[in-house]
Amino acid sequence: MENYTKIAPQKGASFTMKKGEILTVIDPLGMQVSDMVLFNRHDTKEKLSSGKTLDFEESILITKGNFLWSNRSHKMMEIIEDTNGRNDFLLAPCSPETFQIMYNNHEEHPSCLNNLRENLSEYGIALDDIPTAFNIFMNVQFDSNGKISVLPPTSTAGDYVKFRAEMDLIVCLTACSAEDSNGGSFKPIHFLVSDEAQNVF
Repeated sequence: MENYTKIAPQKGASFTMKKGEILTVIDPLGMQVSDMVLFNRHDTKEKLSSGKTLDFEESILITKGNFLWSNRSHKMMEIIEDTNGRNDFLLAPCSPETFQIMYNNHEEHPSCLNNLRENLSEYGIALDDIPTAFNIFMNVQFDSNGKISVLPPTSTAGDYVKFRAEMDLIVCLTACSAEDSNGGSFKPIHFLVSDEAQNVF
């Protein structure tokens, strides 16, 4: 696949999609998470909702056959292929505070939240408007007491998730910046937007 766009390690990218177009998010090297947020292209107050998605899909494991829903209870995307099958919709994008509070790291550190903010600013979307991201390839587990743990992704080189847009969208993706989420190293994320008829990946 030659026409994909590369997101460098610990960076992000934003773009628009038309209803019916296909987004393919690829983990080219394996074990790399990508945070994704969505907004209605014509009204950015409508945005991706973790709570609505978990409610309506009746599962915390969102994969092929599931929809991603908006805060207004509208379908935003359908997952039509998922070669890895493990994604997270519980945890917020990593932020400077994540590293300060959870890792006692008070030095400057790249974060998904800052990358989302920087890449969405051209659409007039501010920091406080950014919802909980759909964390593609992220491996979040929990025990019988509800204790959460973040384990290395199970994705291997070339794994991908394919989404069909259910409305016109603004999309922002990152190559996640949190060490624990990515098995201790940072790698790129690739993506491709295509018409359904031209989708051959």
